[in-house]
Amino acid sequence: MANPFGPPVRGWEEVSARLDLAASNYRDGQDYEFENISTVITRELAYTVEIERIRTRVGGSEELTPIAIRATTVFRREDGTWKVTHRHGDPITSMRPPESVPQSDARTWGSARLRSATA
Repeated sequence: MANPFGPPVRGWEEVSARLDLAASNYRDGQDYEFENISTVITRELAYTVEIERIRTRVGGSEELTPIAIRATTVFRREDGTWKVTHRHGDPITSMRPPESVPQSDARTWGSARLRSATA
């Protein structure tokens, strides 16, 4: 699972902890809206790409703040039931200038890639 609060995680223990962390940042949500961008369904796999919108209190704020998340969710059919196997959400829902792409932690990319390839 990947979300805006840290790098991607794997396995139920890590995913569950990351979901708890994400949920702890929001409260009193209102006005949920889902804008479907794309849905593909096959016999065994499916995915959706959506923009999820909500008004919620973020962190310690008492003000309702509009939030928009670009979310991709991948499902796998297991024993006749669709189960989420991957979800990625990020706040990029509109055009951004090229200068907004570089990140301060990008310098560790090569070493992280090397570690995961040799693990």
